[in-house]
Amino acid sequence: MDMGLKHKTALVTGSTKGIGKAIAVELAKEGVHVLINGRSYEEVERTVQEIKSEFPDTSPQNATADLVDTGQRQALFEQYPNIDILVNNMGIYEIMQYEDIDDEVWEKYFRTNVLAANGLCKFYLPEMLKNDYGRIIFIASEEAVMPSGQMPQYCMTKSMLLSLSKSLSLLTKGTEVTINTIMPGPTLSENVQQIIEGIYADSAMTFLEKEKDFMSSNLPQSQIQRFIRPAEIGRLTTFICSPYASAFKGSPIRMDGGMVPTIF
Repeated sequence: MDMGLKHKTALVTGSTKGIGKAIAVELAKEGVHVLINGRSYEEVERTVQEIKSEFPDTSPQNATADLVDTGQRQALFEQYPNIDILVNNMGIYEIMQYEDIDDEVWEKYFRTNVLAANGLCKFYLPEMLKNDYGRIIFIASEEAVMPSGQMPQYCMTKSMLLSLSKSLSLLTKGTEVTINTIMPGPTLSENVQQIIEGIYADSAMTFLEKEKDFMSSNLPQSQIQRFIRPAEIGRLTTFICSPYASAFKGSPIRMDGGMVPTIF
């Protein structure tokens, strides 16, 4: 299906691996020129070349920057002042006990997971409104609405993204600019796969068998009983970026594999 995105330009933050890379790849499949972002120039360039090789009709670009650093963020704005799509995917997470989280950690998560994304919105949203076209998507988590208690500093920031998305969406009234939030459930990133392989290092099971056993033991509330694949989130994100999703405004979109037990 042609998503009507050919020749659009998209900045996907944190896009050298995991969900971010999968989103960049799925957008490139639709002819989007993706700006690949990460803190390592070499990792970013490697991803740029991979996408360029696979989708030669597109022009992926290197957008190396530590987006928490306001100076590097400003340099990125000067290099790429105009985009059609902004996917705020970059974020950090770690299982931590509440009593071990000091103010410095709370501030680090706020600056990384919220303020960096907000800084990008503050720069790119006015031009999108002026052009009467644009897409901004925040990648949150099911933890935004169903905190597990294992990483409160992370959950706090993901809940904030839901509120920020809704607030900013109100500024787009009557325009073809949309701002939405996608909430994935447990996803098979490279780090997660390594963790699962480590847990079952002495087992002769296939990875799919390890995955099924892990889910049944640790995440029994999941209805799909497997990890979501990054490409699945990439495809959903691509649809939300498309003209076919223009009626989504300020929407929290759940792709949690049935993790959240409530109707809303």
